[in-house]
Amino acid sequence: MKAVRLSKYNTTPELVEVPDPEATSPLDVVVRIGGAGVCRTDLHIIEGQWQEKSGVELPYTLGHENAGWVHQVGSAVTGVAVGDPVILHPLATCGLCRACRDGDDVHCVQSTFPGIDTDGGYAELLKTNVRAVVKLDASLQPAGVAALADAGLTAYHAVRKAAKLLRPGEKVVVIGAGGLGHIGVQVLRALSSAEIIVVDRSPDALALAEELGAEHIVRADGTQVHAVLDLTGGHGAEAVIDFVGEGGAVQDGVSMLRRAGNYYVVGYGGTLQVPTIDMVTAEINFVGNLVGSYNDLAELMVLAAQGKVALHTTTYPLGEFAEALEDLDQGNVRGRAILVP
Repeated sequence: MKAVRLSKYNTTPELVEVPDPEATSPLDVVVRIGGAGVCRTDLHIIEGQWQEKSGVELPYTLGHENAGWVHQVGSAVTGVAVGDPVILHPLATCGLCRACRDGDDVHCVQSTFPGIDTDGGYAELLKTNVRAVVKLDASLQPAGVAALADAGLTAYHAVRKAAKLLRPGEKVVVIGAGGLGHIGVQVLRALSSAEIIVVDRSPDALALAEELGAEHIVRADGTQVHAVLDLTGGHGAEAVIDFVGEGGAVQDGVSMLRRAGNYYVVGYGGTLQVPTIDMVTAEINFVGNLVGSYNDLAELMVLAAQGKVALHTTTYPLGEFAEALEDLDQGNVRGRAILVP
């Protein structure tokens, strides 16, 4: 099969021929990829930022946002059959550790993470296990939802935390309305009645956020903190969900947060520097977010099937992966880029 493999950090991956994966264990599932999301994390992987964290040995196949059709199953697989359309939870988990038994499988101690620490879905086929497979509603197509497997799942995971605490009439700031942020706005609209303020540099991203239901849009032109404070009566928002996490976004976001507010860190790359006395006197909370659980993904697929969450995508043939990565790096992708084998 064809696969996009990274053989050396800080170099462009290559499209090569590799052996087809096969179901060798009873719970294995091999999926024919119908769409693989192109994520900013892939850029960070190529740059070597994940080298120590993942411990992956090069070369390997990129791609951690995957959906397609079941191609082959192990002898003990139930619930899905060859030909079923599916989306894949990013992790292939064990089901036996404490975290899995608690339903917190994103923290499974024996998981593998296709596209991060083992071969991913920038390919024609991908092997995972049945615990990662969510069957799609007949109204959904793999290429249309693939990026919900990570970008959507991460956004849902963070927004669900925030929505539990947000009351009607309160305000939430979304920093970044790109690939993750535009999904976050939709999930907020579905799960919460809080007033949504979206901050972004891109006029196109802000226009999309407004289309998706944001009450206020704020251009990040140097006046964004004052603009948000004006919209919140000078107090700041009850919650800030930061889908950027670098380039000054964190400092701005903290300044937009009210006393006893919650700051949800989703994007990364920057550094959180807050005097501890400010955290104590204002009683602000910082919450990290790493993708989400299998149940989170299943719930997100319900919203997708109901038409409450939809991806705005740009598709590329698998062979045009380099163009997709470049477009993402240059900020030229509206919504999410999807590779289609």
